[in-house]
Amino acid sequence: MAAIQCLAVENTIVRKKAGSQQVLVFLLAVENLSFDKQVDVAWAGPDGEWHMLAARYLGPRGEQQEYWQARLVLNGKSGREPAAIVSFALRLRCRDGEFWDNNGGWNFQSKQGSGVALARGLRLQNLHIKPKLEDGQRYVQIKVAVDPDMRAEAVLLHWTDDNWRHSRQTPCHRSKRLKQRGAQIWTARLKAEDAFALQYSICCRTARQEIWDNNGGKNYQTGRDPLKVMILNLHCYQEDRQDDKLSQIAKAINEQAVDIVCLQEVAEHWNNGHGDWASNAANIINQRLKPAMHLYTDWSHLGFDKYREGVAILSRYPLHHAHSRYVSDSHDAYSIHSRKVVMAQVHVPYMGAVNVFSAHLSWWEDGFQQQFQRLGEWAGGLQDDAVKATLLCGDFNIAAGSIGYRQVVNGNQYEDQYLAANHRGLFEKIFRVNDPHWGNLLADDYRIDYIFMNKSSDLRVTSARVIFTDWDYGQVSDHVGYLMTFEPK
Repeated sequence: MAAIQCLAVENTIVRKKAGSQQVLVFLLAVENLSFDKQVDVAWAGPDGEWHMLAARYLGPRGEQQEYWQARLVLNGKSGREPAAIVSFALRLRCRDGEFWDNNGGWNFQSKQGSGVALARGLRLQNLHIKPKLEDGQRYVQIKVAVDPDMRAEAVLLHWTDDNWRHSRQTPCHRSKRLKQRGAQIWTARLKAEDAFALQYSICCRTARQEIWDNNGGKNYQTGRDPLKVMILNLHCYQEDRQDDKLSQIAKAINEQAVDIVCLQEVAEHWNNGHGDWASNAANIINQRLKPAMHLYTDWSHLGFDKYREGVAILSRYPLHHAHSRYVSDSHDAYSIHSRKVVMAQVHVPYMGAVNVFSAHLSWWEDGFQQQFQRLGEWAGGLQDDAVKATLLCGDFNIAAGSIGYRQVVNGNQYEDQYLAANHRGLFEKIFRVNDPHWGNLLADDYRIDYIFMNKSSDLRVTSARVIFTDWDYGQVSDHVGYLMTFEPK
């Protein structure tokens, strides 16, 4: 497998009122040797002067490769006139070294207006590699290049908008009026409507056989952005450089485009029990977001003898049915054992209604068992066919593998999403097989902050990472944060 290779190059002349321009599009296959890499196309016109053109990542190609693309426009405005012949070579730089595809030292050449040229031996190639569906986008245009020697009789797209529970077939069309040079171009349009994602593969039928392009067995996929959920215990104004850390939290939420944030130990000045909204930590973070989110928060008890301490939910989407409830035996504002949970329903585009709870429960010996039971009953009472998922988020004060964690597992209703995303085999043993020795497998897992999702959910976790560490936005609390992404099943 070559570290980098050219799959196709398209060379067309586009005529506009302001004059003609030459457009070259290079489609590359790059081996996934490391996360950090630089991919370039070195090119030269008739003057022999070489230039470097940066390529951009498009998406995965099978198991071990990636699609990259570079686009070059030659016209009078750019100061580079259209060229009868463009010579080019490809370069990959990564930690493993520098790799070239230069046609065995002879470089590649592309003639002006030559259409699409496929790599030698490549008979069928999808030219539309676009992993992201834009918000509101209703149709997806597909463009397929076919080797003319194939004598294709039909090109078909096999596709689904519900993860292959149902599949459809759409024929591609080729305009016979066009005098195409190079590879044949077949096109089709798929209807995205309100789908979260489309998956498809391409079949080319000839008189003798069928040839498939299914992205190395992975199929092609184009979809909306996943739902991003962050949880963090703020440590109730006990941090040095507290204001700077609140700004750092806001920066992370902005940069990571988080959709829902669940916060615990949200503090504001006690003010004789009346509170002080201007000092509310969730409110301050929200004011530093661009744009600000929808916010719902409530407090449980007096914290550190000077704060109203509570929990909060922030959401990019409106909050519906927002309310709070004590799940503890105590409702005494002067007792640290008084624990209140806030919840809201969020209508996530292309996913549906999601019930979100932000909780800070007590340790096992201080009432976790009863508090989690009440929380589960509350959440279960709100679950119906319209709710696609229920997320119990926050600081549960139970270590992974502890007796409290066993209560969650044995309830057989909620599952640990960080474990599901990062330790699939371990997750299966604990939540699916219930291996009698699974507790030993979590001996080195010291988490007490979780996102638990109901087993009947229509969503699945796709990634989970630790955030607010020394190497990722810095420490902002005595807890780390967790950032997870979710997609429809």
